[in-house]
Amino acid sequence: MPIPVYAFTGFLDAGKTKFIQETLEDPRFNAGERTLVLICEEGEEEYDPSTYPHKEVYAEVIDQETVTTEELAALAKKHRAARVIVELNGMQMIEPFYRKMPEDWQLAQEVMFADAGTILSYNTNLRALVVDKLSGAEMVVFNRMTADIDKMALHKLARALNRRIDIVYDHTDGTTEFDDIQDPLPFDLNAPIVTVQDEDYALFYRDITEEPKKYDGKTVRFKGQVARLKNDKPGVFAPGRFVMTCCEADITFMGLPCKYADCKKLEMRSWVTVTAKVSVKHHPLYKGTGPILTAVSVVPAEAPAQEVATF
Repeated sequence: MPIPVYAFTGFLDAGKTKFIQETLEDPRFNAGERTLVLICEEGEEEYDPSTYPHKEVYAEVIDQETVTTEELAALAKKHRAARVIVELNGMQMIEPFYRKMPEDWQLAQEVMFADAGTILSYNTNLRALVVDKLSGAEMVVFNRMTADIDKMALHKLARALNRRIDIVYDHTDGTTEFDDIQDPLPFDLNAPIVTVQDEDYALFYRDITEEPKKYDGKTVRFKGQVARLKNDKPGVFAPGRFVMTCCEADITFMGLPCKYADCKKLEMRSWVTVTAKVSVKHHPLYKGTGPILTAVSVVPAEAPAQEVATF
């Protein structure tokens, strides 16, 4: 049987320990399952096992950076754990820890906690770490919300990095509010031609690859660079842009497969404006189905003012 792993991320004093403590105090969650709690950083809050309805909870402090797969498996075996809760270190990347999890550990949920008053500053100064936490989380909880904090700024930060993330605002007056702000796209999906402005390419790429069915049958127009896909059929190229997710070290080319009879005539890395019909089909790029373009026109274009696109 796989062991479910519940991962809680965020920076020091963001509220992770308090939430885990309250969760373990809830008999609906803690009904006697043998639970291994892995603590990767220690803040001001501490766990109090005396308040748990069941005592089969076993806390272990580990070094997130140096712990090995064998050590994690040994801890699970030592406590005969049926599930694992991990309070991850906010100053370290998450993925290396996930890669070290034993084969029978399965990520069940990832939740990020953030101090609403400081997270925007973290985003300015430690952007890569913020992206790391937000991009994979199913939910983000913004703690310590006060009346003077701009909810829209927090909403935009979360949704720019993760379109599907659930957002919760935990106010200082004790109330909790679920985010209900709608995210209108900056281009009209109902227009005869869905025209994507240069500054909106990163959002367009993410949206069309995450929800390709809503583009099926539509005609799109965008500016991109000419690129080729490895081992693709003749008559196909991949117009796209280099996109910076979090920092200069994290720039990736994001292009879409596009059928075009004259693609051999296109100069690599030249800029073009592509108008194309979208269909949703199988392609190796997606390891399944995704958007495939059929060019209506491909014309030379000037490079955009900002050649590397951002979210």
